Amino acid sequence: MPGASLSRWTLTYFAVALVCLVAAEALMASGFGYPGTSIEAPEVLILVHLVAIGWLSLLLCGALFQFVPVLVASPLLGETLAPVALVTIVAGLLLLMSGFASMAGIVTLPLATLPLGGLLLIGGFAAVILSLGRTLWAARPLALPARFVAAGLVALASTAILGETFALTLTGFLGGEAAVSLLLNGVPLHALLGLGGWLTFTAMGVSYRLLAMFMLAPETDRVSTRLVLIAGTATLVLIASAIPFAISASAGLSGMLLAAAVTGLCALGVYGSDVITLYRRRKRRNIELNARAAIGAFAALFAAAILLLALLATGQLQARIGALTYLFAFGWLSGLGLAKLYKIIAFLTWLECFAPVLGKRQTPRVQDLVDEARARPWFGVYYVAVGSATFGLLVDLPLAFRLCAGIQLLATLAIARHFYRSRALLNVQPDLRRGFSRPHLFLSPPAERKLR
Repeated sequence: MPGASLSRWTLTYFAVALVCLVAAEALMASGFGYPGTSIEAPEVLILVHLVAIGWLSLLLCGALFQFVPVLVASPLLGETLAPVALVTIVAGLLLLMSGFASMAGIVTLPLATLPLGGLLLIGGFAAVILSLGRTLWAARPLALPARFVAAGLVALASTAILGETFALTLTGFLGGEAAVSLLLNGVPLHALLGLGGWLTFTAMGVSYRLLAMFMLAPETDRVSTRLVLIAGTATLVLIASAIPFAISASAGLSGMLLAAAVTGLCALGVYGSDVITLYRRRKRRNIELNARAAIGAFAALFAAAILLLALLATGQLQARIGALTYLFAFGWLSGLGLAKLYKIIAFLTWLECFAPVLGKRQTPRVQDLVDEARARPWFGVYYVAVGSATFGLLVDLPLAFRLCAGIQLLATLAIARHFYRSRALLNVQPDLRRGFSRPHLFLSPPAERKLR
């Protein structure tokens, strides 16, 4: 990977993100939030933002700080912003969740807590966008995967600004019919820009590069990939263009959302074809666990698309939006994240510990840092638990949902244990790791080490 350096803070982002994932799963298993409460309850907002910001956004930010330089073959600009962004985002998230907890009557805090948390989140994500945006801007013209990331960063900014507008309106700091109408009608746009634009569209772009890199598949500028980029960008433009309709509460909002659904599903269909092509054209004969586990995430993505169509056809979308969101967030986004973390953590650890002495002494392979035979069943348990939990939400079985969420938590902890074993070199044979010190669990070395 010419031109890129080990990102010092990427593993820190990953660690904090995993803590948030475990916390969210533990809360759901304990009965906190939906389906024990209504889907609009403040408790649900705590869970949603803990997953979307604490887990998925921090995971993606950490990955982008490492891999955007790879996508554009040039160094990361503004690397010192990474720790500032992390601290600011975590502080903002804690304040935001505290504000929701106050709305739920769990604690008593000033009204300003909620919008203050939103402001900190805007500041933290602005630091992320500034660093990554400068890097992308300096590397123009951008390769296709990097263009996905650029569009995703715009969606992130839009999501954060919309969220702060909602926070100000909820707490009474922003009034007027327009603000109230946006709050009442614009929440789906906020969710679509966040989950669909920032998280999914960016993940799609990065996945093109990572799948090709880890499976040794040919990276070509395919027409189909351009179609995904065009259709996906059109979807995000339609969603953003629907904001004035949400403010005016006009009938055009549903039409804009329907058009966005059509273009979005077209993008997903072509993306699926591209993914299948990458798997079929791989030069690595044996599919490693990270790529096998990612298949479950892709299956969940297309299962979510089918479920969306079924709910639209039966008029049950509003009643079952919780199940659809759960499958999308934990099956697709979280499944892909956990699958890729399994490889990324081992890969970065190998680069840090063994790449500098490659050719000078015997070193292990990247695969020697993992234990696929023992990790593989836990990914299966994870996906089965997610699917079963989604079914429990669809058929209104709250106790079954909690049980499945608990099993999902157990699988997540087991997978995280394998991340730790890779990072701590515990799977490497003693004779191969002799003379090497264990790396820091959450930080890469400050000195730049070029990835060749």
